Amino acid sequence: MLARYDRYTLGRLTVTFGFFTVVLVLVFWISRAARLFDKLVGNGESLAVFLELSVLTLPYLIYLILPVCVFAAAIQTGNRMVSDSEIVALQTSGVSAFRTARPAFMMGTMAALLMLVLAHALIPNSRTQIAELERSLAEDFGAQLLDEGRFLTPLPGVTLFVSDISDEGVLNRVLLADARVPESNVIYTAEEALLVRSEQGPQLVLISGLAQQMELDGSLSTLRFENFSLGLGKTESEGEPVLRDLRGYATKTLIERDPDLITLIGTSQAAFEHELHTRFATPMLAIINAVLGFAALLVGGFSRFGFWYQVAGGIALNVVLQVGVNFAEEVALTTAGAWPVVYVPVLAGLMAVLLLLWLADHPPPVKRWLHRKVEASAK
Repeated sequence: MLARYDRYTLGRLTVTFGFFTVVLVLVFWISRAARLFDKLVGNGESLAVFLELSVLTLPYLIYLILPVCVFAAAIQTGNRMVSDSEIVALQTSGVSAFRTARPAFMMGTMAALLMLVLAHALIPNSRTQIAELERSLAEDFGAQLLDEGRFLTPLPGVTLFVSDISDEGVLNRVLLADARVPESNVIYTAEEALLVRSEQGPQLVLISGLAQQMELDGSLSTLRFENFSLGLGKTESEGEPVLRDLRGYATKTLIERDPDLITLIGTSQAAFEHELHTRFATPMLAIINAVLGFAALLVGGFSRFGFWYQVAGGIALNVVLQVGVNFAEEVALTTAGAWPVVYVPVLAGLMAVLLLLWLADHPPPVKRWLHRKVEASAK
């Protein structure tokens, strides 16, 4: 009978989990894709580039959504089964809460295995491809540095504004504030400009413009020009491009923690350790979330007034758990060697789950007394 119960409950959990996953992934993906479409296609990139980038962002998006989906599926399925008195029938027949929650554990384990594949294989591969695609797009300086109608900072100390960009690539009504030299802040304005490549980096060729410089004595110097070329400096370092997104590195590379690579990327050992151990801790949270959501519905008996307090309690516990995850992340990112704190929320969640399951099998004396009072009044 229990094997049939496992298949039945796991089937319901899996269907609900799949539903929440598809819905939430579509909602977040469409939201991101809309902004990406506006930026890429609006700047003249092809629809194929937009589709490629959109698909490459899916593995990380799914990875972020899965822990929420398993919790929502467990809450929804557990609430339906308690409302239909299915859980009550199991409890009255002597089945323990630990045995009742086994299908939720199985669903969480499947989600955790999927997250492990995403974290250690698919996400590093997709982030590497995204970085390569962005580097290829960077060959088009208009796509890299310009976004018409907005103030941009392509380099520290340089602010650029372009009213619009023609189909031929001509920049119209350009303002550039160059504050790279604190003693010589210059503001350039021009009716038209061109962005071209050179060995010294991108060059902004201003046409029919005005340069305004504030002198040290407070006076303002102006200079009108017909053509003026302004170097923006190098936007990329010499040599082989460096992947700065730690999510794009293989787990083996993170384990090795090469000091030269850490220096080259410009990050810290703590960030390497955090990224490595997060890839193991977050999938464990998927199991915790699944059992936590289901166990919250096992605490308490049948009630004709509904089970909103149990659902609210499960959600509150999940929120507290997520706050702990965020706090642990901040500590691990700022302190080298503090990576064990990443697993503290997992242990705390495990203790909460065990406590809920134990309470489901061993209700407190107050609850038993209230139950007897209700039965006596009913007679």
